[in-house]
Amino acid sequence: MTIRSGRRPRDARELRARPFDPDAYATEPVDDNGEPPRLSRGDGGGSRGSGLIGLVKFLVFALVLAGVVLIAALTALRPVVNSVILDLAQDNPAALQLPFVKDIVRQDLGRALTDPVSSDSTQVEFVVEEGDTARSIADLLEADGLLADSRAFIFIAIDRQLSGSLRVGDYVLRRNLTPDQLVSALLDPPVITYVDISLRTGLRLEQITAKLQTLGDLDMDPKDFYDLVTSPPAALIADYPWLETIREGAPEGASLEGFVWPATYRVRPDTTPEELVRLMLDKFVANMGEERIDVTRDRGLNFYQVMALASIVEREAVLDDERPLIAGVYQNRIDGIAGVKTRLLNADPTVFYAIDTMELDKLPFAEWQRYAFWTPPGVALADVAVPEALQGFQTYQTPGLIPAPICTPSLPSIDAALEPDTADKYIYFLAIPDGGGTHAFATTKAEHDANRKKYGYIQ
Repeated sequence: MTIRSGRRPRDARELRARPFDPDAYATEPVDDNGEPPRLSRGDGGGSRGSGLIGLVKFLVFALVLAGVVLIAALTALRPVVNSVILDLAQDNPAALQLPFVKDIVRQDLGRALTDPVSSDSTQVEFVVEEGDTARSIADLLEADGLLADSRAFIFIAIDRQLSGSLRVGDYVLRRNLTPDQLVSALLDPPVITYVDISLRTGLRLEQITAKLQTLGDLDMDPKDFYDLVTSPPAALIADYPWLETIREGAPEGASLEGFVWPATYRVRPDTTPEELVRLMLDKFVANMGEERIDVTRDRGLNFYQVMALASIVEREAVLDDERPLIAGVYQNRIDGIAGVKTRLLNADPTVFYAIDTMELDKLPFAEWQRYAFWTPPGVALADVAVPEALQGFQTYQTPGLIPAPICTPSLPSIDAALEPDTADKYIYFLAIPDGGGTHAFATTKAEHDANRKKYGYIQ
């Protein structure tokens, strides 16, 4: 089959016929004299106009054919061509400004360009440092699980002409942000005043709640936060297996006292109580480490009890190197060694905790922010009466370890409670006035009374 036109192949007769051959036509043209007409010079078997038309037809045919061949080639090589263009855009993001490159990259990214990677609204801290670029930020976002494909961030940044709008600083993102929202948050941030919640060690839950009452820029209702940390729902506890394990040794209905980690939390104004609590629990386990939580049987206390002891140490100790000794004093009293057969801890902070709890019950909730916590009552602590629910914290009257932590302890206090220094069998200590936080330790009542006289506690 020959390529000439859309006609069928010629038969043999047709192939043998020639122009002006008598057999080619039914009649033969003649002039007025009955003679065959003579061709003029230059006719070449047809007019000059018909030759030009043939040339144009040929050129049109050639162009169409070339287009068909080009389309066929591009169709067959399209994956290869796309791969080359995608590599080009990856190495040279500026190429995304070319429309055909942009279209190919957009098609390749698909839903990664528009969809968030998660429905989880958890807040995540993100830092943009000096020297960061859109590319380095995109890679970090993908590594942190905030982006499905780092190219999406770069694509949107270039498309919105924001790739050069980097601002060094600390940001608070959410895991359910779309790529476009991430670009807005980091390269075109709205005017958002983040709220810094600074919590030091040694605070009890009511103090943390009182702190929240002072933060006017926070939309959260502090009462909702307090209700959540004092009566955490089972669903929340179940999300933290380590916490569920720890609380096996806790009293029924125990709060999260001791487990809301002290730190400065930079949050968005619309942060919910549950979001904040989860941030605190995440920070607790991140700082604590599994090795501390996995307390051996040789310790004699479960981890919840260790936290209770550590909370006392936190309120008593000032210097880190004395924390094991203070923990040792209380451990010796818990064990009831010679000199303290009563096993009374006589720990002032635990009685303060009970007193403060009773006083807070008398105050309107909004007044908590003006309450002075941990203040000595001005009477002998051994004589302070407390209700039955708080009797376990009256360590001048009730022997043994307190039933729950009284505050959030620091890591040095927790380590001291894990490994108390009981070698010298100290069972007393007192603060040395103007001693920079140091304490005097004693193994007998006589030594302790001598220290009290020496440092002006008694005449």
